[in-house]
Amino acid sequence: MREARGSKRQRDVRHLVGVWLPTVLVLALLAAGVGAYHYEWGPRYLPGLAADPLTEPEAVLPPAGLDLPGWSTPAPVAAAVDASAPIAPGRVASAVTPDLADPDLGRHVVGAVTSLTPGSETWTSGDGRYLPASTTKLLTVGAALATLGPDQTFTTRVVRGVGPREVVLVGGGDPLLASQPLTVAEAEATYPARADVATLALAAADALGGKGRVKVRFDDSLFTGPTDNPAWRRDYVPDDIVSPITSLMVDSGIEPDGLSRSDDPSLAAARAFADALAAAGVTLVGDPRRVVAPPRAEELAAVESAPLGEIAERVLDVSDNEGAEVLAHQVGLATSGTGSFEAGAAGVLDTLGGLGIDVSGEVYDGSGLSRRNRISTSTLLGLLQHAAGPDGEAMRSVVTGLPVAGFTGSLTYRFDEGPAVARGLVRAKTGTLTGVHALAGIAVGRDGASMAFVFAADKVKDEDRYDAQDAIDRAAAALAACTCSRTPG
Repeated sequence: MREARGSKRQRDVRHLVGVWLPTVLVLALLAAGVGAYHYEWGPRYLPGLAADPLTEPEAVLPPAGLDLPGWSTPAPVAAAVDASAPIAPGRVASAVTPDLADPDLGRHVVGAVTSLTPGSETWTSGDGRYLPASTTKLLTVGAALATLGPDQTFTTRVVRGVGPREVVLVGGGDPLLASQPLTVAEAEATYPARADVATLALAAADALGGKGRVKVRFDDSLFTGPTDNPAWRRDYVPDDIVSPITSLMVDSGIEPDGLSRSDDPSLAAARAFADALAAAGVTLVGDPRRVVAPPRAEELAAVESAPLGEIAERVLDVSDNEGAEVLAHQVGLATSGTGSFEAGAAGVLDTLGGLGIDVSGEVYDGSGLSRRNRISTSTLLGLLQHAAGPDGEAMRSVVTGLPVAGFTGSLTYRFDEGPAVARGLVRAKTGTLTGVHALAGIAVGRDGASMAFVFAADKVKDEDRYDAQDAIDRAAAALAACTCSRTPG
């Protein structure tokens, strides 16, 4: 019995040593680690451990007996290449011709590549004129920036009406005006900032004393002419492909359900404003009605848009049709005093032509939805060169707003084929309509040379549309993988 009890005691001791001792040691190490972190025991009591190899690698001594050579300046791998170095047309042709010859692109393909220096040598393929689709937005944004300046903002106001109980919401042509303020989380993830009519209503209610009975009126007379472009397909507005264009739109004319577009965006904006006014304690009389605000009417409240430079980047990044059309109308106002589709298109071409850019062609809208548009690749190359050059500071958002291949905007989910190096080194505006696929932007080659390019096909069969898009992407990717600058000497 004693032997049996002794064996049990031995087993208990072994159990304590084998199970609990490691646990105690782990806890002790953890406690030491916490103490060392919290009380800085290492630097204070263990000087040999004071240097952090992550933040102070130079203070970590090498092991004893290791003799390390001294530092020396490495030889340059290659001479730096001027980013504006002229292209070598033959090299460009070798890089892009195989993809531009893809039969899926159809029977009308154009291409043009040059450096970012105006007047430099250009490689071209095809006749140069094409149906631009949304690459038209580059012209619109460029002209808006050149005419109005990147710091221009657009004001939405509330003024007193003709009657003592009337307030008038006056549209100022803000392309990004919203119906509601963004939440904190939404605001952190949204660029640029948005003005909204709910915040405007709160300010107007405060100016009115937060009470009383008012009639809401709205004024969208800043823009004139049709709200549906005659050069668009007749089903674009009825089928909610694009909203009617007015100077008083919230949420790009999209209804609160997020599934449809308003037939009257100005009235929808006025209703959103009226609802917010009522929520602020003001009693509404009747429904909103369209008027023209009295001249020099007393202003009760106002909200400002983001600067045009930021709006321009957003319009290009996501290919915002309504935003581009509003900007084109603003160009029309600035150049002729008329905010309409016709005046906007004419103002865009006149503005760019005044900068010395070739504007041979026809443009009927600001977004590129019109299938009547025809522009030359030289127009877009000239625009990109100007926006990237020393005289194009006002238009720099044309370059900074270009989507980045494989990363942002309309190119986020593209460039999954072809040389992977293109991801991040090609920035381009897309252009897509039925039968049309285009890219226009800037690629940085392997030698560091920046190249402006336009690739487009506008007679693509519907069944080939995805393969055609991939072929255009591969051609642009080939530029990024190419050593296409002309070697000096």
